[in-house]
Amino acid sequence: MNADKVRRQITFEAARLMYTRKETEYYRAKMKAGRKICRGWVKPSLLPSNTEIRDEVQRFVSLYEGDKRFDNLRDMRLTAWRMMCLLKAFKPKLIGSTLTGFVRRGSDIDLHLFTSSIEAIIGTLDEQGLFFDVEHKRVRKDGEERVFTHIHIHEKFPVELTCYAADQSHFVFKSSITGKAIERANVSEFEEILLREYPDLDLDDVIENTDYDIDRFELYRLLLIPLENVEQSKKYHPEGDALYHSLQVFDLALEAQPYDEEFLLAALLHDVGKAIDPLDHVHSGLEALEGAITPRTAWLIENHMETHKIVAGTIGARAMRRLQQSPDYEDLILLGECDRGGRVPGVDVPNLDEAIEVIRELARTCSA
Repeated sequence: MNADKVRRQITFEAARLMYTRKETEYYRAKMKAGRKICRGWVKPSLLPSNTEIRDEVQRFVSLYEGDKRFDNLRDMRLTAWRMMCLLKAFKPKLIGSTLTGFVRRGSDIDLHLFTSSIEAIIGTLDEQGLFFDVEHKRVRKDGEERVFTHIHIHEKFPVELTCYAADQSHFVFKSSITGKAIERANVSEFEEILLREYPDLDLDDVIENTDYDIDRFELYRLLLIPLENVEQSKKYHPEGDALYHSLQVFDLALEAQPYDEEFLLAALLHDVGKAIDPLDHVHSGLEALEGAITPRTAWLIENHMETHKIVAGTIGARAMRRLQQSPDYEDLILLGECDRGGRVPGVDVPNLDEAIEVIRELARTCSA
């Protein structure tokens, strides 16, 4: 096969891997794509540059996201600017796709912070009630091992803070794409970009109406993770912990109604309250999910325990009539069947991130 054609195929496959977020690093994407296209070892001369892959990713963005990508870019940039204002004491500098405009679905906001106290950053985020994770990543490069601290903030658009020593704010970082000094912008420089590209923008109004809302899918994940440590009665739940059970119920619901986001969410989230208040898991779960699920999903979760009474024949006549009057009664019965079916030891289930991504993708499709 012609070498140029092979290179184009590798470029396309590497871009596909990065656009779908199966890979996030250019090197890994191009190597995986090369091995697939060449069915084994690949000549280094056939591997595309990072710039070629990035340009191909942008063609994917244009094809699949259309003009919506410009709205996302504006929203991402405003989120970045608000976060930079919040963290101004740590000399924030914006880098990456949010600054350059090369965003795609799933892109995050990358900020460099410079501080002598990671705890001070954490304290600032805590004061705002933001949800975040702290990651210490050990990296070995040029024979030297270093530990980088990353803080991942779970907002509408994910934000990654990379923390450096306070005296490194003028350090020159090199781009993995061009090998040149990486493009960065501090708060005032980024403000100039925003006002130049969005002349109708009122930055004072943006700050006044700032609302740090956590991405609802991240909220689901944060509420589900603790279920892994919730052991259940082996008499009723021989399968094990509450997270494993929830993923089984979700998998059965996905098989039954793969098109129904509200039903799938009810299946996945029906037991989140068990990690909050095991004695009243239904209401505690609904309180934690308030504002993040639809009334229909809430109704299904609220009444899922009633389905077991129906099967046992212990439900009262008035309660039964109330349920039957709902247009979602049949779906409630189906949810109960999935709940009882999701109690099998050792069965294969999707992991938590896979389950959430299924629903996130369904939400994207329905809103497109």
